[in-house]
Amino acid sequence: MQAAWISEALAASLERHSKEGLSRQLMRLLRQWISDGRLAGDTLLPASRELAASLKVGRNTVLNAYEQLQAEGYLSTRHGAGTYVTDLFCQRQQTPLPARRLPLGLSARGASLFASCRLPQGLSGAFAPGVPEIRQFPHHCWQQLLSRHQRQAHPAMLNYTADGGLPALREVLAEYLQLSRSVRCRPEQILITHGAQQGLELTARMLADPGDIAWVEEPGYAGAHAAFRGAGLTLLPAPVDAEGLAPQLVADPRPPRLIYTTPSHQYPSGVVMSLSRRLTLLQHAEQAQAWIIEDDYDSEFRYRSQPLPALQGMAPDERVIYVGTFSKVMYPSLRIGYLVVPDALIDAFRSANARLYREGQYPVQAALADFIAAGHFARHVRRMRELYRERQQLLRQALADSAAERLALSPGEAGMHLVASLPAGVQEQALSQAAATQGVWLRPLAHHYLATPQQQGLVLGYAGVDQQAIRHGTQVLASLLQEQGKK
Repeated sequence: MQAAWISEALAASLERHSKEGLSRQLMRLLRQWISDGRLAGDTLLPASRELAASLKVGRNTVLNAYEQLQAEGYLSTRHGAGTYVTDLFCQRQQTPLPARRLPLGLSARGASLFASCRLPQGLSGAFAPGVPEIRQFPHHCWQQLLSRHQRQAHPAMLNYTADGGLPALREVLAEYLQLSRSVRCRPEQILITHGAQQGLELTARMLADPGDIAWVEEPGYAGAHAAFRGAGLTLLPAPVDAEGLAPQLVADPRPPRLIYTTPSHQYPSGVVMSLSRRLTLLQHAEQAQAWIIEDDYDSEFRYRSQPLPALQGMAPDERVIYVGTFSKVMYPSLRIGYLVVPDALIDAFRSANARLYREGQYPVQAALADFIAAGHFARHVRRMRELYRERQQLLRQALADSAAERLALSPGEAGMHLVASLPAGVQEQALSQAAATQGVWLRPLAHHYLATPQQQGLVLGYAGVDQQAIRHGTQVLASLLQEQGKK
């Protein structure tokens, strides 16, 4: 607890009109807080002069309390450093976790969401998927932009807002999306969100009612599953084949209200949706009066050919909501994403977003707008595209060198991960658990299925993994594969 907070807490607890003197009250309160762990050992207390001024009491009132507690062994002084709680007391309060009880008291929707939310182990390192190379981000340049906009922020940028995001950011983003992804939009159609995940949740709430059908790719992105379950939707698996999401393979005849897809680089399989399949999907959505949610999560990283245009730019009747994020290019904790919404819906989306989530981070948005406009963003994308291409090649070679050549790898035309199909008899869950004990994270492909998994495999992220870690991780994987092969 910081000294200023201790002063505030004491000021709120003192009873000015009590028969008990103020010095005795101070002694009693500090003694109690030290004994019950609220003030842990080695906590620095406010200087006597500062505490007296804060409490509006004489300095002797504070000195008398401190001296008595020193005599009792609760406090000690360090020459030139101040007064501390003695280290006889615990360093931090250990709050016991309450026993888990069933039922949890959740709603049916909450229970379904909780049951389906399997949080992954290993959010960084080999081979955590979806993690960029944060160490090579241009931190100095970014910090300069942040500092400048924090210093120069006018009151309007620090107040509540409801305009869908900083206009300057929406303007440069509209230009970038038109040029790089063939997205048809004006700045007014862009809504800045706290990451793509919030954009998915908002879209599900605005365009579907509880019980409505949402198609999700099978296998697919578990974060989308969670967002749609949280909105009370019924999820139906839409199989993915060599051309992407296949409407003709959906077994349930009920028409969807939402169709979620990652056409530029299907997550997790890596399939790039063909042009003919894109046209088929748009036609199907029109016939079903469904909305397509196009998640373009890492479209910047394509290695072998020019990307196909976004579905949003191909939709004549504006039935596509385009979702994007900066987490994969810059860093995950930035938490800035965006939606591109048809004109007819933007007012409703903007109002709901402002009421449900509140807008903010305008100085950060201003720094991001400058980062893009000055060319830093494009240069960073080019550098990372080349680095990730090299790391993917290194991962492939390291797997071959380590005798893990039994793994069939996805083509890797784009993105930040590969999928490794496992040979018969190898159990992905056992493999993942064994690797985790050695600090290597192997994401089981089964985690991305709604129904019974159709294949055994691993999702291997390489973007944020350096050369040494890639080689170590592949050696661990090869060793574990060899052990399983003997069983």
